[in-house]
Amino acid sequence: MEDEQNKPSILVVEDESSLARFLQLELDHQGYKVGTAANGFDAVARMAEGKWDLVLLDIMLPGLDGFEVCRRIREFWDVPVIMLTARGDTPDKVKGLDAGADDYLTKPFATDELLARVRARLRRAPVVMRSNRKLFVLGITIDYDTRQVVRDGHNISLSKREFDLLAYLAENTGIVLGRNAILDHVWGYNYYGDTNIVDVYIRYLRSKIDEPFPTKLVQTVRGVGYTLREES
Repeated sequence: MEDEQNKPSILVVEDESSLARFLQLELDHQGYKVGTAANGFDAVARMAEGKWDLVLLDIMLPGLDGFEVCRRIREFWDVPVIMLTARGDTPDKVKGLDAGADDYLTKPFATDELLARVRARLRRAPVVMRSNRKLFVLGITIDYDTRQVVRDGHNISLSKREFDLLAYLAENTGIVLGRNAILDHVWGYNYYGDTNIVDVYIRYLRSKIDEPFPTKLVQTVRGVGYTLREES
């Protein structure tokens, strides 16, 4: 068993006390450190208390709902968020993903499936830090407020679309993103053009982010999509 300091920490945000207690006991039994919050405002406050490795976030919360909590989390923290919802409708799932959630589960869910998704998200979690709406990853600094990008001390000028594409790749460092996922996030769900536009903008991005530097970061996974990581 891992020592207390090295256990992954999970914040459970759930207003239904019996479910929150069940999740807390189950996750504790699996070796995780667990904290809880019963409403949206408490969730944001708990996030500021310390480092969390993953958040289980209910949508229907008093105070701030889960969508707003997720948006506030994404302003300052890069942590996997799995939404728990009693609503199985596609628009709610889309809204949750747009707010920044990484995954979702519809209630009632199987405990084994929840634990499997938690393990998967913890394995994929990028080692990044966000501070004052800046993202630092693999030698790149992304400033969301000024929309400036710096790599290894060099300022890089990007168009709006190039910036959004880089930010999405950086927020999912090490995770392979398919063209459709990139289209949905960077171009929007109402985009009905050719998916090859993603390949075009990847080339634009590489010419600015990678070509001037010896280490290449924008990687192609043939037949799957693209990811941001150091070349092997």
